[in-house]
Amino acid sequence: MTKRAARNLKPIPRFRSEAEERVFWETHDSVDYVDWSRARVVRFPNLQPSTATISLRLPQAVLDELKVLANQRDVPYQSLLKVFLVERLVRERTVRPRVSRRRPVTK
Repeated sequence: MTKRAARNLKPIPRFRSEAEERVFWETHDSVDYVDWSRARVVRFPNLQPSTATISLRLPQAVLDELKVLANQRDVPYQSLLKVFLVERLVRERTVRPRVSRRRPVTK
């Protein structure tokens, strides 16, 4: 970006809260405020992903099996369940979904 173009960038406003900032960026294009040609890749090794608590009803037999497997691996069963879910999500995303080729039933 040229110096002239950089001067045309709008100043980023000061925000009173994270919520106010979130609303701003949801409704404004960052290209008007940031010179992305000067951006660098950074890593945040200690950043913890945000989590949400959910309630999940499982058949007791499934929960018992999960606890046995977790005990064999010496990990908490909730952690093992998260690993299983992530593995399945990755598999679902990488395997192309199959399209049903069944013909419609005609009378």
